[in-house]
Amino acid sequence: MTAGKRSLTTAAVALVCAVTMLGAPGMAHASQAKPNPTPSPSPTDSPGATTASTEELEAVRKKLDRLYHDAAVATDAYNAAEEKTKRQSAEIVELAREIVKGKERLEKLKDLMGAAARAQYRGGGLPPEVRLWLSENPQDFLDSAGRVRQGQLASKGVLAEMERTQQDLELYAKDASTQWKKLEANRKARAEAKKEIKKQIAAAEELESQLEQEERERLAELEEQAARKAQTAWLGSGVLDEISGKASEEGRKAVKFATDQIGKPYEWGAEGPGTYDCSGLTSQAWSFAGKGIPRTSQEQWKRLDRVDVKDMRPGDLIIYNADASHVAMYIGDGAIVHSPRPGRTVTIAGAGSMPILGVVRPDA
Repeated sequence: MTAGKRSLTTAAVALVCAVTMLGAPGMAHASQAKPNPTPSPSPTDSPGATTASTEELEAVRKKLDRLYHDAAVATDAYNAAEEKTKRQSAEIVELAREIVKGKERLEKLKDLMGAAARAQYRGGGLPPEVRLWLSENPQDFLDSAGRVRQGQLASKGVLAEMERTQQDLELYAKDASTQWKKLEANRKARAEAKKEIKKQIAAAEELESQLEQEERERLAELEEQAARKAQTAWLGSGVLDEISGKASEEGRKAVKFATDQIGKPYEWGAEGPGTYDCSGLTSQAWSFAGKGIPRTSQEQWKRLDRVDVKDMRPGDLIIYNADASHVAMYIGDGAIVHSPRPGRTVTIAGAGSMPILGVVRPDA
């Protein structure tokens, strides 16, 4: 190890001391095995130290898993707030248009009422029976009286229309105020989620930065081993023997889009084209296939039709973790394509390499 960095042992104790794994009997035994305060031999010099270092690395791996999981949960919250903000902004704009049109309508109705009032003033003054007596042609008077009556009815209609328009304007204004309050609440929720994402990712990066290159490589090996173990157990259940569904035309398009993104970096909140988070990849893939789906993994789990694992086909989405915090696309032969986490790229992995919550089908 270089002099400028602490060893993994020191880093793990300093940064992951709260992890239960570090308090395991094996770790305590390794600590008690020190005969004196003199420097301990390097991991390559002592089998006991190597074992302890492996345990510490496993503790680091689990701690990183938790940090990135919490970041994924916060990312889903951020994306959900972002989607709500977009919808509410659009609704406020539409309400503003309705208010403008309502005010214009009200002004026209006021002009009509003014014209009717002026006409009534010019034709008024004498009682109807006097005007009939003075009229040279009674029929003209009756026709005129009919027009006056029609005008009065029309005026009542205009008044009723004005009242309805004013009520509509009040309702639009009330709705706009409500939507604005929701918009502000979602902006706050989005800001809080953003803080949480940055906090969790920063903690993970800080933890990883304490590792030497060799330790990072061994950590990557542990991650791969854990994924392979989970995938092997999943395949060992015989589940793949039951999976025989063929992709729909839309499913093939979605798979093609998702696999074309392999190698592009993960970025929270991203929907492409250069970077993606997990649900950004799946939602854009299905959008490319002509099917709009919810933006977040949690909403995809809630709102899309669910199918049994044995019935899944390429293009279906596998939702992971009990809180639906991760999503991947099944591509067949027991494999998925997904955007894993910060520091990783879109890649292919085993469908059973993570705890499966369930499967949803966008084009059911």
